[in-house]
Amino acid sequence: MPDAVLRHVVTFGRVLREAGLEVGPGRLVDAVTGLAQVDLGRREDVYWTLRATLVSRHDDLELFDRAFRAWFDRIPVDRRVEAPQLAVPLPPIRQPGAWRTGTSVKEDADATGGWSPVEVLRRKDFGAMTEDELEQLRPLIYEIANSRPNRRTRRLRSHPRGRVLDLRRLARRSLATGGDPVERAFRRRTERPRRLVLLCDVSGSMEAYARALVLYLHAAVGAGSGVEAFAFGTRLTRLTPDLAARDPVHALAAASARVVDWSGGTRIGGSLKQFNDEWGRRALTRGAIVVICSDGWEREDADLVGREMARLARAAYAVVWVNPLKGSPQYQPLAGGMRAALPFVDRFLSGHDLESLAALSGVIAGIERRHAA
Repeated sequence: MPDAVLRHVVTFGRVLREAGLEVGPGRLVDAVTGLAQVDLGRREDVYWTLRATLVSRHDDLELFDRAFRAWFDRIPVDRRVEAPQLAVPLPPIRQPGAWRTGTSVKEDADATGGWSPVEVLRRKDFGAMTEDELEQLRPLIYEIANSRPNRRTRRLRSHPRGRVLDLRRLARRSLATGGDPVERAFRRRTERPRRLVLLCDVSGSMEAYARALVLYLHAAVGAGSGVEAFAFGTRLTRLTPDLAARDPVHALAAASARVVDWSGGTRIGGSLKQFNDEWGRRALTRGAIVVICSDGWEREDADLVGREMARLARAAYAVVWVNPLKGSPQYQPLAGGMRAALPFVDRFLSGHDLESLAALSGVIAGIERRHAA
């Protein structure tokens, strides 16, 4: 029953977003939590719970009511429970003080000193964005994803500010001065981009954020060699060859076609095990920074998530977990998969808007050693 309720709420949230309401995963979590406290057989209880958790503007009430009627009629009800009387119109009740007055982007800009639309979108939740708004942010996402972590190599290269004598070059240059080492040459260790591995959850609960995160994956893969991208829902799919195309439209279309479980269920533990068994043995994660983008909703064995995260942490240089739900001030990592994974996570970040992605790139570029998040 909880899985069925979750699927219905996620579907209803998608309907509301298409209708123009700003409904992100944080509000969906609140809605599921609220529905667990009421009688699902009572239409009024379901209506007021969803309205209180998913609507924040009075102007959206009419859209919510129409969407609720269309959605509620399609829900299969248990015949042992008395079905709600759908023919009764919903009461147009307004609770005093429950809603704030809606403001447009232009009004927000006036109130904040003339922000541009792009500046407003930098702090807007990806789950509440339209396709057009996400398209406006695409160049900024690509600019952010160009940040790469570096590592010092073991090989020494000639460098004017090096500290290690280059004896071979020193001897060769001394031939011109009769064997006198007048001009000294030095070497030092060079830097190369550190390997970056990105694993993105594309299950149904992450659908609102998958569009923006896959754009980030495409930009990171195009930033240079040493980047591997994977998607997972019920299984693991390698997307690096598909995202290597320069044209983002073709790259994203190819990636979407390859992922057969897009917007499906979630098997985080099974997907991590598949990654460790198949790609970990190829030393793909050795010395790499691994970024996992997921809300941590595990439908099966949460203990398996912990075991596979321990394997991953032992091989990787650092593990970064990006959870869009963390963007909500009320968020707590209560999901079983998230609780099991946290002990093995070095950085725990949100990825719900453009600014949080910029923070992620800063962490990736500057990360030096493993320590607790």
